[in-house]
Amino acid sequence: MQAKVFVTGGSGFVGSAVLEELVAHDHSVNALTNHRKISIGGDRVHSVEGSLFDPATLRAGMAGCTAVIHLVGIIMEKRSKGINFERVHYEGTRNVVDAAKALGIQRYVQMSALGARSNAMSEYHRTKFAAEEYVRASGLEWTIIRPSLIHGPAGEFMQMEAGWARRRKPPFLFMPYFGRGALGLGGAGMLQPVYVKDVARAFVEALGNPKTIGEIYPLGGPTVIAWPQMHRICAEAITGKSRLVVPLPAWYAKMIAAITPAALLPFNRDQVIMSQEDNTCDMRKFKDDFGWETQPFEGVVKGYAAQL
Repeated sequence: MQAKVFVTGGSGFVGSAVLEELVAHDHSVNALTNHRKISIGGDRVHSVEGSLFDPATLRAGMAGCTAVIHLVGIIMEKRSKGINFERVHYEGTRNVVDAAKALGIQRYVQMSALGARSNAMSEYHRTKFAAEEYVRASGLEWTIIRPSLIHGPAGEFMQMEAGWARRRKPPFLFMPYFGRGALGLGGAGMLQPVYVKDVARAFVEALGNPKTIGEIYPLGGPTVIAWPQMHRICAEAITGKSRLVVPLPAWYAKMIAAITPAALLPFNRDQVIMSQEDNTCDMRKFKDDFGWETQPFEGVVKGYAAQL
């Protein structure tokens, strides 16, 4: 069924994939962007320049829409610019929900994160959960999707993996991860990476699937792997060669993050904390309600490695 959908974060990594999927399903889109025009979808996609914190922009962008997909999130804060987890995740979500309610839009799909919970050690996960609670109390016909680590050729994470695999990004000589214990040799959390196109498909199909209303879906790929294994898979797919994988002690990384200006580091304390937790999920409910399975990590990465 055709719809006109308001999408936040339409120019981002996941947003671009969602726009492509919406257009493929013959939907039209008003896509919120705060920094660049969107070239996807021709006349089916209209760029709305503005901010989550401008109520007039949100109302104008949602005018005539029948559904909202809210994707905006951050993994790195820029506190000097007022960009922090609380403001973007919770306050941004509150503004989008309130605008949708004011315009009488009922269908709403929210991007959250696997591991979101009230008692999480990371502020990232706590603020994602606070946003979920606001959505759940909204009275809208909501669906919440919680992806694991999202991968794809345009994503910053896989670009970083490619830089490490090709020895073009520090630390150059090895691919690092944060490990437990004094020397970092105690392992780290397990992952269930999910392909960005599968994430986009889930968001778009949720719109027209009444089973998903009022439901929360963890979303991961079928492959459960450790950080060292993931690095090795990426190195082999991207370069055809193995690469040395070395742990950095998580305690040391957190200490460095606490004393070093954020602009000088490629990671923050929350990322170190989250890397120590398992980021995996049970996909049975997703498979039951959506009727399909996500794609395996290694095969997909090999398929797009040449684009990195």
